[in-house]
Amino acid sequence: MAVGSGLALYHVLGVATCVALLYFTFGEVDLRQISLPSMPFSISKPSSSSPSSRAAAVAAPFVERRGAQLFLDGRPFYANGWNSYWLMDQAVEPRSRDRVSRMFRTGAEMGLTVCRSWAFNDGAYNALQVSPGHFDERVFKALDRVVVEAGRHGVRLILSLANNLEAYGGKTQYVRWAWEEGVGTSASNDSFFFDPAIRDYFKVYLKTLLTRKNHLTGVEYRDDPTILAWELMNEPRCTTDPSGDTLQRWMEEMAAYVKSIDKKHLLTVGTEGFYGPTSPQEKLNVNPGIWKDNNYGSDFNRNAKIPDIDFASIHLYPDTWLQQQHATVDEKLKFVKRWVASHIEDGDRELGKPVLTTEFGLSHRAKGFDHSHRDVFYKAVYDIVYRSAVRAGAGAGAFVWQLAVEDMEEFHDDFSVVPSEHPSLHRLIKSQSCRLAKLRRGVGGEEAKRMLSVCAAGSS
Repeated sequence: MAVGSGLALYHVLGVATCVALLYFTFGEVDLRQISLPSMPFSISKPSSSSPSSRAAAVAAPFVERRGAQLFLDGRPFYANGWNSYWLMDQAVEPRSRDRVSRMFRTGAEMGLTVCRSWAFNDGAYNALQVSPGHFDERVFKALDRVVVEAGRHGVRLILSLANNLEAYGGKTQYVRWAWEEGVGTSASNDSFFFDPAIRDYFKVYLKTLLTRKNHLTGVEYRDDPTILAWELMNEPRCTTDPSGDTLQRWMEEMAAYVKSIDKKHLLTVGTEGFYGPTSPQEKLNVNPGIWKDNNYGSDFNRNAKIPDIDFASIHLYPDTWLQQQHATVDEKLKFVKRWVASHIEDGDRELGKPVLTTEFGLSHRAKGFDHSHRDVFYKAVYDIVYRSAVRAGAGAGAFVWQLAVEDMEEFHDDFSVVPSEHPSLHRLIKSQSCRLAKLRRGVGGEEAKRMLSVCAAGSS
């Protein structure tokens, strides 16, 4: 129903405000019973339990790939994004859910369009998967809340499905489970990639997650356009097989399995971008520091060419990667530009797929660190992405690692940024959002209204 008067608009806003208040106070408001006109991702009550009716319940379009670009609603889509890995964890307990709301609100106020976060927690505190194939409904409901809250703020999600690192369980936990059940074939953490039992564990998790029906909306995750993409693993590495064959087989198998269940969403691997054995020498020379001669089993272009993979990802940490070289600020900046530009070039010329810098950051512990260094480094990344976008190239976006809101020190690392505490960085991120938004000329509806409001506020 169209809102035809100012009075009617106040009624709509009043309903929306009440729902938001109830939702984050009690956490269990069923949005299937409430209509929210003109919200970015408004969802109506499903008419039946069939998959088609659930898909029809979602009004917003899916982001899709066309060649080396992402598209939304028939126009190129550029992601200015951020990482907040902790969203699901903090949405579990009522006392911490406000952090999730505040983070999405902060991101939206800067015009950020996509957030990357974890959709896994295996065997750890507030575990989603407490043991193979067994899930904590309380934590699943927390992830439901994250998806709904993202949609309410007009933000899409890239959800990572596993961790190469031990944090939140990671591949180590899967290997431990296999040994505890007496089916493990190797004590190596890399057996996650080749052990048949562990691969089956992971497939059970994948199917459970992808077909999860959000308890607040009645929409299965695989039918929800709030989710922009799935990521197979955060920074996959298989150090026991530098040829890359083991990791490649796992990627191919799991990518095909995800697509057999969910053909609507985009899929990426989650790699850091290291060039491997199939790369020419000029590309191997781009690898940083110790990675010049050790790719840890990854092979950027080979991995990204998998047919079921829709876009490639890279990460960027010059402080860590060039630590042994004792690189100066200027040397790090030169590397940053070369790294991002090289991979976007791959997207344009070899892959024919978009390339997203899904993590980049600068450590505050680096020798001689100054907060102004972040402004310079972030601007360098943003400028390369923007120049690619202007020419309709493969550079599809960049994601800061990581953003947080106030009073979250327990989740901070060397790279954390609280936007309200760093005005110059806040302005820089917002500026990138606005200049990318201008490239989507002719876009109407809620997205246009939202970005118009954000960018009209200037640099305040």
